[in-house]
Amino acid sequence: MKEDFSDFIDRFRKRLHTLFNQEENINELSMSRGLPDKVWNEIMKLNPLSVAVPTEFGGRGMEVKECLSVLSAASYESLPLSLTFGINIALFLEPIAKYGHIDIKAPIFDKFMNKQAMGGLMITEPDFGSDALNMQTSYVEKEDSFFLKGKKHWQGLTGMADYWIVAARKKSESGDLARDIEFFVTDDSKPEQKIPVDEYYNNLGLYMIPYGLNDIDLTVPKNQKLQQPRTGIKMMLDILHRSRLQFPGMGMGFLQRMLDEALTHCDNRIVSGQKLSQLDSVKFQLSRIQSSYTLCSGMCARSSSMSGIEHEVSGNGLEANSMKALVTDLMQEAAQICVQLNGSSGYKLDNIAGRGIVDSRPFQIFEGSNEMLYTQIAEGCVKLMKRSKQTKLADFLTDMERTALVAPRFKKHLQFTLPDSLAQRQLVVIGKVIARLVCLQYVAEMHDKGFRNDLYENCAKHMEMDVKQLVSDLEDYNNAEPIMDYRDKSDWMQFI
Repeated sequence: MKEDFSDFIDRFRKRLHTLFNQEENINELSMSRGLPDKVWNEIMKLNPLSVAVPTEFGGRGMEVKECLSVLSAASYESLPLSLTFGINIALFLEPIAKYGHIDIKAPIFDKFMNKQAMGGLMITEPDFGSDALNMQTSYVEKEDSFFLKGKKHWQGLTGMADYWIVAARKKSESGDLARDIEFFVTDDSKPEQKIPVDEYYNNLGLYMIPYGLNDIDLTVPKNQKLQQPRTGIKMMLDILHRSRLQFPGMGMGFLQRMLDEALTHCDNRIVSGQKLSQLDSVKFQLSRIQSSYTLCSGMCARSSSMSGIEHEVSGNGLEANSMKALVTDLMQEAAQICVQLNGSSGYKLDNIAGRGIVDSRPFQIFEGSNEMLYTQIAEGCVKLMKRSKQTKLADFLTDMERTALVAPRFKKHLQFTLPDSLAQRQLVVIGKVIARLVCLQYVAEMHDKGFRNDLYENCAKHMEMDVKQLVSDLEDYNNAEPIMDYRDKSDWMQFI
């Protein structure tokens, strides 16, 4: 019988804590590249990735709430470990379960369940980062196989994963590349499918995870092409949006750890005869981290109900982009606050808050930089406003399903007409506003089911403060641009 999940996750949490804090030193492990094999073996003995394997292949059944709980438990102890699991779950196991050919599922899932296998996704290329539609990795169809050729880089688990899903475009006889994108599964244990690593990157932070440059020159059989229902681009959006919708799982444990560390330190630290936690400015900073914890809780609840593989999420860009961009901004902010509250002790490599700044920073960049995602949120909503002939932002958000519950609270701040022409920096600001309302509504929906009122109200206060500041930036935005040739008449020594 399948182990009750409460027992499974409790055992997982306790073992990770013991392994990282008693048997090993997580501070030392976090400062060295990779994890020792004996540590990986102990972690994988717990079979954490079983949560993302279908029951017919021996797994726990791919319930999103279980996947997010594993990610959260891992990120409480180690954000890089959680990202390792996140890559495997959202960027490999879920796509295989949904789009993989039936012939390849059983051997792949068996290897994950019984041989501690890992898998990842290759999209990004050296010259085409977020511009995935112009990737140059190509494939040619042969009689019984596909031949792939190109370059990929910055894939998490470079040189470590046993399987990869590789994105490529079809190459015609004339050498032109098709507009659509296809995905192929590779098995590193087979010589003709092995992906060599040209270079390992000396990445800043996330030391546990290897990144690098990969050379694609391989052949795969036809049943290792993912089976898209419509277009490859739609499938890519479905995969990426599902991954973004599950970022809150990685954020949850990390934010709770930052909150616990900050609360404990400030309650024990005595300054001028009083606890640090009694200082007014410190109360504000602590409540700021706590509001992030609350927002992320709402995101996890919403994601659990709508991001499983049974759902098509290629059209859920508003929610996917809002969750990913906002939760990763909150993670970075929480780490910065936690370091500030810890004072000089926070500025150490063996302090989890200090490491948290560096480890959480790339979350704002990979899988779509946050500025790009906020821009996409704003562009989509502005387009809908024009289509529905809405002129006031507050009215539009009050009518929009995913913000209708909380928008009235912000009406006095948002009841203005958007300019006909918006600079990209203004779109980013609008996207930040909308993302906050989208995610606050998740908490409001939990609040209606009994989530504690004090946490919700504090969170709403912080979101209202953010919106007021963002609206000020929008209405009177800074239009400064860089002077590229700035050196002439700019040396201060000339003006003494």
